[in-house]
Amino acid sequence: MNAQTGEQKLPTIRDYFSATQLRADRWSALREACEGMERHGVSSRQGKKLRAAALDLMEALAPIETYWAFPGAAVFENLRRLLAQENIEDLSVSVRRIARALTSGAYRRRTVPLNSSEIDNEDYEDEAALSPEARALGRPYFEVLIVDDVAEQHERFLRSSLQRMRRSEDPFIYEPVVVPSLEDALLGILFNHNVQAVVIRPGISLKSKNKLPILDEYVSHLGQDEEVDSLAPSEFGPEACRLIAKIRPELDAYLVTDRSVEDIAGLDLGRCRRVFYNQEDFLELHLNILRGVTARYKTPFFTALKEYSKQPTGVFHAMPISRGKSITRSHWIQDMGAFYGPNIFLAETSATSGGLDSLLEPRGPIKEAQDMAARAFGSKQTFFATNGTSTCNKIVVQALVKPGDIVLIDRDCHKSHHYGMVLAGARVVYMDSYPLHEYSMYGAVPIREIKHQLLQLKAEGKLDRVRMVLLTNCTFDGLVYNVQRVMEECLAIKKDLIFLWDEAWFAFARFGPSYRLRTAMRVANTLRRTLKTEETAAAWDAQQKQLKDADDETILNTRLVPPPDARVRVYATQSTHKTLTSLRQGSMIHVNDQDFKGEVEEGFHEAYMTHTSTSPNYQIIASLDVGRRQVELEGYEFVQRQVESAMAIRRAVTTHPLLKKYFKLLTPSDMIPEEYRESGIESYYDPEQGWLDTWEIWSTDEFVLDPTRVTLAVGGTGWDGDTFKTKILMDKYGIQINKTSRNTVLFMTNIGTTRSSVAYLIEVLVEIANELDDLLDDASRMERRSFDNRVAALVEHVPPLPDFSRFHDAFRDAGETPEGDIRSAFFLSYTEENCDYLPLDDRLMERLNAGEELVSASFVIPYPPGFPILVPGQVISPEILAFMRALDVSEIHGFRADLGLRVFTKDALASLKSRDSEGS
Repeated sequence: MNAQTGEQKLPTIRDYFSATQLRADRWSALREACEGMERHGVSSRQGKKLRAAALDLMEALAPIETYWAFPGAAVFENLRRLLAQENIEDLSVSVRRIARALTSGAYRRRTVPLNSSEIDNEDYEDEAALSPEARALGRPYFEVLIVDDVAEQHERFLRSSLQRMRRSEDPFIYEPVVVPSLEDALLGILFNHNVQAVVIRPGISLKSKNKLPILDEYVSHLGQDEEVDSLAPSEFGPEACRLIAKIRPELDAYLVTDRSVEDIAGLDLGRCRRVFYNQEDFLELHLNILRGVTARYKTPFFTALKEYSKQPTGVFHAMPISRGKSITRSHWIQDMGAFYGPNIFLAETSATSGGLDSLLEPRGPIKEAQDMAARAFGSKQTFFATNGTSTCNKIVVQALVKPGDIVLIDRDCHKSHHYGMVLAGARVVYMDSYPLHEYSMYGAVPIREIKHQLLQLKAEGKLDRVRMVLLTNCTFDGLVYNVQRVMEECLAIKKDLIFLWDEAWFAFARFGPSYRLRTAMRVANTLRRTLKTEETAAAWDAQQKQLKDADDETILNTRLVPPPDARVRVYATQSTHKTLTSLRQGSMIHVNDQDFKGEVEEGFHEAYMTHTSTSPNYQIIASLDVGRRQVELEGYEFVQRQVESAMAIRRAVTTHPLLKKYFKLLTPSDMIPEEYRESGIESYYDPEQGWLDTWEIWSTDEFVLDPTRVTLAVGGTGWDGDTFKTKILMDKYGIQINKTSRNTVLFMTNIGTTRSSVAYLIEVLVEIANELDDLLDDASRMERRSFDNRVAALVEHVPPLPDFSRFHDAFRDAGETPEGDIRSAFFLSYTEENCDYLPLDDRLMERLNAGEELVSASFVIPYPPGFPILVPGQVISPEILAFMRALDVSEIHGFRADLGLRVFTKDALASLKSRDSEGS
């Protein structure tokens, strides 16, 4: 809205990705309208336009405000009365204070006076700008959603009754919100990130009376796969508890019922902490609400570490830095003490000195912290790691894989998995992801490819040796598997298959309702439940009859059903520090394995001991504990904001006419071939249609694109991805990113991304585009031709990505299946005489084209794109050599430009073959 002219055009629902965005912008617009009326006078021509605009804004806000405690229904109705009475001075003061309090979060810290007669001397500084000490002094604020279809008078009674129970010694402060129906309860927990507890009372209705289109859009998905319309009124309460657990499982629910407790004791009540029988004991309810939030707020190890730091001790163990003594006594490193402050040193101690728990044998606060993390992330066991997910990956592989076991793995996964295969002695089947040649990146492994490899191994009689499928979810570029489909179809072929999902970049996904559908732990819990049902048994029996004597092609084209006796064996490794709050290298291993206790536990602990330091960093462990607390209490809010930030970038780049000249934002249709997009989605935002519905694709498509990964094609600027990252974004503008490809850069929003950061990024991109415009306007014909040639080289003449060739026969078993012994190849290269170096010249290409077999003796990893194009024991194909020769990147790990490719000598390969022949 333009407050000067009074012109008002309310954006359509499609202009907003979420209702919280819509709410924030409409309060801001309402503030501008009220201030405009105050300046121009409500009876002026402009004032009348502004008054009409303010009325429209209030009508749009009214249904949304019913789900929030601040400013509250009573205050909002008073604002409408002030507008109707044209009391603009009081209206403007109230709206201004509300808008500022919502933006800054001031309502969380204190009571905000809204009447113009009340003086508000406190500022509205954003919560994030306050010092940690100032914020720590306040009590955390949350809201409680009460579901009860009652008259307004009784609603006020409920609210005031709970408010009267508050005490000064309470660790938290909360405000109640009352809604009437089951649908409103679900809408409330989706819209209102402040909600931490839901109280469901008897007599609730089913349907919401709010008819705002954006609410209807949410409602249409809430009951997906649920038969809520057929429920009897007596079932509304228990069903509400169950659906709350499905949408936001971290929340506490409390059911007040007038039914017999015995009748509902056996029902699925989700995360319902307690059932109250037809009583209005508000003190007991109040204490239970606080107790529930306290259970999530608790940080066993962080609290123990803080207490330890306060104890007077004498240090006689092997850490001079403990208690900061080696720093405070120094004349030369005082700057270190000043930079870090005293607490980090006061909290340092040896794991063997006592007083705190041991990460290697946790029995105290670390064990409790890991158990709480398991609850938060939906696993059966969770283990902390202080040296990154690279180590987590090796721990899981070593614990589960024996020498000779066959592992199916996506070839472009993180290098730690390849090294894990070496350490475990696995026979590796590398599976190719679909390539995105135009952008020099790989996608993900189609389910058809996984099934094909399993069926091929089955035909060769090797299925009993297949131990694990290892996949990256989500990939660095944001491609997310349909985890449930992958596991169900693979278990249909081998019912005891183990899955390791590398979720290094996906730890946050547990706390977004649509994301959660595609997380390993959620799917594992779902399969544990659905495999036991009669429906699964019947579907499996029917499919077995249908596929009797079917050929592989038929099986590949069929959505397979797992057998009822399949074992659920799932592991996920997560880099907590990458997407949630943790110090660097803080990671977790989540386990949901039905055979862990009987088969794996001892081996897992041995592997954990093998790879975990005996001197783990206590600060990292404490940060994992605190990071878990954060996501259980505000993960939903932060993930929602993270997605909104990414969507703002998508819309800005898609719609800005100057940016479109030099940049292209990659959409789902650019990164996922059509055959893997059953929903038919093309992009998340369309300038004509606005935001497209993303709920359906996350439940149906084989692959989806994580919207928080924004891949920008920069070839149109004439700079390759690496140069654009370092020379332009980082050196010139201070913008840091992780990943590039030959012609793309990847921007990732996270739970710490602010709207200001997003605005700065857009400003920078516009400035770059303007500078390119100016440069080309003044360019000579030769300079313009040079620019066009650079763009063509990056956009049109991109070298095709090579597939995995094969392992050399010296490193393969008999038969037609492709598994290879990467361990033997890796250690064969330790002997210098077994290796030679070949320059990347025309003669080498001629030798390959003539059919000579040359075998890599090392991992070769160009960066970017950062995946191994050669592993030890792999035959070098002409396509791989052509790709390497076309690369113009600054780093190729495992390759020495002064010597060339490291390959095995013919004698080394021949001796290996000879040894194998003698052994057989």
